[in-house]
Amino acid sequence: MTFFQFEADFVDTLRCIPMQVRLKLDTCGVKLKLFHWNQFSDHERRTLVEMPCNTPLESQGYSEYLQGLVIKQTGKKAGELEIDPHPPWSNEQEIPPTTENKAAECGVTISIEQWKNLTPLQRFALIKLSRPSHENKNFYPALKEFGLIR
Repeated sequence: MTFFQFEADFVDTLRCIPMQVRLKLDTCGVKLKLFHWNQFSDHERRTLVEMPCNTPLESQGYSEYLQGLVIKQTGKKAGELEIDPHPPWSNEQEIPPTTENKAAECGVTISIEQWKNLTPLQRFALIKLSRPSHENKNFYPALKEFGLIR
């Protein structure tokens, strides 16, 4: 399990959806809302954190388990997301413009070499934290945590 330092204020209770689960949601194509997440028991949340979602078979199993939890709590399935066969966090050769722009707002330039050295989960986090629709307060702490700021 990988939790980031910038998530430290909620990982003990898992009151928010951690980045590693958000990556799994994008991987398996489920649009989970915080409302759904908060309906789950601690055990169910921990299971979603620990459950693998790397291969197509694991992704299908993750989606089925997750949708089962949502149906149990709400009576209907969660929304579905289109699964990107080539998500930007798996591309080591190109930094998404929104991430570059957000870094520039912080006075930081991310090199391709630095981008390559990040894990897919770290790249995912930076991409998600740099979206215009996202509250971006953790972007700068993530840059620091990932060694992109000295």
